[in-house]
Amino acid sequence: MPSVKICGITNLEDALFAASCGADALGFVFYENSPRFITPEETARIISQLPPFVTTVGLFVNETADRINQTMRLCRLDRAQLHFEIDEAFLGKIAFPALPVIRARKPEDLERFASRYRIVDSYCECYGGSGKRLNLEWFADRDNSKTILAGGLDPDNLPQVLSHGFYGVDVSSGVEAYKGKKDLQRVQKFIDNAKNR
Repeated sequence: MPSVKICGITNLEDALFAASCGADALGFVFYENSPRFITPEETARIISQLPPFVTTVGLFVNETADRINQTMRLCRLDRAQLHFEIDEAFLGKIAFPALPVIRARKPEDLERFASRYRIVDSYCECYGGSGKRLNLEWFADRDNSKTILAGGLDPDNLPQVLSHGFYGVDVSSGVEAYKGKKDLQRVQKFIDNAKNR
């Protein structure tokens, strides 16, 4: 049963509903070019009202380590999601647990950060997610226990990926009514399907 992250949270209603449905993590996007951008101040306000045991994740694109650490502290976030090209040296500068994002173009890309928990998404010229799903054949006969799959997931196609043994699944646009606002029925269906309820 994979962990579920609902990303692109922009408002308290969506955050509380996802948590009530059993979301394991909520993601907040600090990339200003994203339609799901949220300010650190608003994020801090939402996080202050969440129940315990929900992991909060800040998504960063092309930011310095100092800026990431500052925002993480301000918002009291649990983990940093780094959605840009980084290396181990950069990860060492982050004062919080970090999730590197692999924007995969080919199966060999799955070897990057293989010893870490990481998010694997399909490559896109833009940042913050492509909404396109990776070729699931790439994950056959692999240990996917530290992989969080993102990209192109929705409540209907989610059952197709569960047999690959991913640690988690990460969804944003696949459970939206429109960019930046979740469709609550789709959020519940996604989480229920992931948890086999």
